[in-house]
Amino acid sequence: MSDTTTAAASRRFELSELATKKVFKRLVPFLLLMYIIAFLDRSNVSFAQKEFEVDFGISAAAYAFGAGLFFVGYAIFEIPSNILLHRVGARWWLARIMVTWGIVAACFVFVQGPTSFYVLRFLLGITEAGFFPGVILFLTYWVPARHLSRARGYFYMGIALAGILGNPLSGSLLELNGVAGLRGIQWMFLVEGLLAIIVGVWSYFYLTDRPRNAMWLPEGERTALIETIEAENTAKDEGHGPKKVLAALANWRVWYFAAIYFCIQIAVYGVTFFLPTQVVAITGQKLGFAASLVTAIPWLFGLASVAFFPGLADRTRRHRLIGSLLLLTTAVGIVISGALSDTPVLAIAGLALAAIGFVAMQPIFWTLPTEYMTGYAAAAGIGLINSLGNLGGFLAPNMRDYFKENVGGNSGLYSLAVGAVVGAILFALTGLFKKANDVEAGRLDEVDARYQVTQ
Repeated sequence: MSDTTTAAASRRFELSELATKKVFKRLVPFLLLMYIIAFLDRSNVSFAQKEFEVDFGISAAAYAFGAGLFFVGYAIFEIPSNILLHRVGARWWLARIMVTWGIVAACFVFVQGPTSFYVLRFLLGITEAGFFPGVILFLTYWVPARHLSRARGYFYMGIALAGILGNPLSGSLLELNGVAGLRGIQWMFLVEGLLAIIVGVWSYFYLTDRPRNAMWLPEGERTALIETIEAENTAKDEGHGPKKVLAALANWRVWYFAAIYFCIQIAVYGVTFFLPTQVVAITGQKLGFAASLVTAIPWLFGLASVAFFPGLADRTRRHRLIGSLLLLTTAVGIVISGALSDTPVLAIAGLALAAIGFVAMQPIFWTLPTEYMTGYAAAAGIGLINSLGNLGGFLAPNMRDYFKENVGGNSGLYSLAVGAVVGAILFALTGLFKKANDVEAGRLDEVDARYQVTQ
């Protein structure tokens, strides 16, 4: 290999890295903002639970069913939504998703009983369907494999930031009770729904579909990035992943990943949908701004963990080990929060442990399935994994309520911990997949370097 060829390859790699840094600065923060609002709008019902029960007769069981019903509508439309995003472009489709879910989120001001609650939760799931897997797919268009876990980690900060910033916002809006004749929860739903509409319109003008359309990148950097992504896609096509939509939907590994994600979401939403009421029960506070500050504590630890662990997994190539240990940490934290509920400091510490585990685990999880597929197969496969996995969000609140009512004690909480343990075991067993071992070894991370050398 000549020195000239080596120098050219080194230059291409350098330009690709420069382009990736610009992608991180321009696109990732905006996607993070969108996810903060998405997570806030799907989980802010947790602040309305008690008022729904007192004023509208929405029992604990009805609340659990309605909270989880979001994921049924979400699951039904997830795959077609993601395929449409791949076909029509992320800029238009993500904007459409966000505006329509914002409209439905604002309509929660009209909830009057269980039926209207169920209908709106189901519609919220339908309108938001495709947002999350769409962003996961969108990132594969822009970010080389060696940086994807870090990019997804920043995106997943939205979960923690929704708790850190969104929970105090929700709590403060509750304090507006009676202003302009509206209840506090009505102000909460209205303002947070309008936020989604505004940012959704903004996203249409701000996002760029593909690197080839990125006039904000210098030509050399844009070309190097395009070549890098195309080389990685070629390597994926030569591997063991499915190539077509139907093949992706029928692939047993895709369903296996969906089972893992299902277990993760049991922990995520089993905790999230009840966090404000659990904190109030632990601390004895009234639900409002002060209590919302305490609910932000676990999310602060979740934010720190997602800033650290995905990058650690990328550097050490130990996605499987680190991800499994994080899920076990979640299980331990959930058990502590229930077993030591009469000791507020330790109970909140348990919730912090749970958040550390499930917030950081999720971007690490996506490292494996996203490197199996490209194109329409990726759109369908990621959509299937996310839609079936998120049904764990439907099961979690209902399972927690069932065990609480029929077994008693903290059995509802402990059932969530079991889900996390099962997920950890299943994730560890991905070592049986040949392609998973290739990913762990960093094979795709080096594809662009090999590609450049051979040009």
